[in-house]
Amino acid sequence: MNTVVRDITIPNDWDRSGLPGWCYHSAALLELEKQHVFREHWQIACHVSDVAEPGAYLTLDIVGERALVLRDQSGEIKAYHNICRHRGSRLVADEKGTCRNALVCPFHGWVYNLDGTLRGAARPNSFPPMDKNEFALKAIECEIWQGFVFIRFAPGPQSSVAELMKPFEAELSCYRPADMVPASGIHTQETPVNWKSVRDVDNEGYHVAMAHPALQDLYGSTYVDEPFVNGVSRSFATYNPHAGRRWSVGRYVKIAPENARLPEHLRKAWIYYGLFPNSVLAVTPETVQFYQEFPLSVGRTLLRGGVYRYRDETREQAAARYLAARIDRDTQAEDVQLTIWSNEAMTSAAFAGFYLSDLEYGVRTHHDHLRKVLPVMTLKQAPAENEMPAVNAAMM
Repeated sequence: MNTVVRDITIPNDWDRSGLPGWCYHSAALLELEKQHVFREHWQIACHVSDVAEPGAYLTLDIVGERALVLRDQSGEIKAYHNICRHRGSRLVADEKGTCRNALVCPFHGWVYNLDGTLRGAARPNSFPPMDKNEFALKAIECEIWQGFVFIRFAPGPQSSVAELMKPFEAELSCYRPADMVPASGIHTQETPVNWKSVRDVDNEGYHVAMAHPALQDLYGSTYVDEPFVNGVSRSFATYNPHAGRRWSVGRYVKIAPENARLPEHLRKAWIYYGLFPNSVLAVTPETVQFYQEFPLSVGRTLLRGGVYRYRDETREQAAARYLAARIDRDTQAEDVQLTIWSNEAMTSAAFAGFYLSDLEYGVRTHHDHLRKVLPVMTLKQAPAENEMPAVNAAMM
């Protein structure tokens, strides 16, 4: 019989192999991924509360691009390439801050309005007349959904974020994420693996019982993964009120107040919503957070995320949020080690490829999404590095 995960049926004859090992250490493939997997798909930049006031801005550098997200004088959030139109200097150097009513390039002093238009060049008489719109900052496609700011550097196959995430809109709306505020700043961490190894671990809960004692204590018996379908996935668990073999879990279960904002079935739920290729929105009764990963090189990955709390958070909710963060911190450290062990095997001649459980169908469906974007990944043997773009183009 077929295995059923909620209302999604897993075929009983599916191919249990994953991506071949060469996909995890090819520099040529990484260059294709940067364009077709990352720049052409939606990425979470921040939450609206990270740029709460007019003039507030946030920057992020990913896959060779520099983005600037800011709130203009009218209160609208916009995204631009963080590139001065004069010589390409980084227009804003800080990761986060506030400007009064203009952006000034630190190289030669060109000035831009918060709507991106050029206000003026330094020593304007040394240039021909310049149109303020022709020399405006280059815009980046931007969409706000449930309080999170998504950007896309290039047109791609995905529709709007709202359309993609529609299956989860009603459920996530119960948490009112747009009204939340930062619990702490956006955090980053580097790890010495290929980015896909990070996603492979995060896309399945088969390892929870063995590798994550705190999560297993908290909700292991109820945890269910749903595979990627049309670019989105979901994992769901409810915590055990009798859990407590581990200190953080026991205190969390004891302290966490019941969130009356939520319907009954969500009041003890931890849920993870995945958006292809690399983003997750996660909710607990106390918080909403995002996390994602970006390749820095074939064997180096940037982990990035942020946690958001209720504006009227009670002391009990704050304590529960602190304990949940301890559980997450330990879980992330455990996952980092797992990704290192898995990723380092990819270059070994002894590595024969994945053989996946039904409980790892989320890994397979994520790989299927990657193969659809870059069909060269369907090849068991790697093409020559200098032929990778041509081979992939021919397979398209």
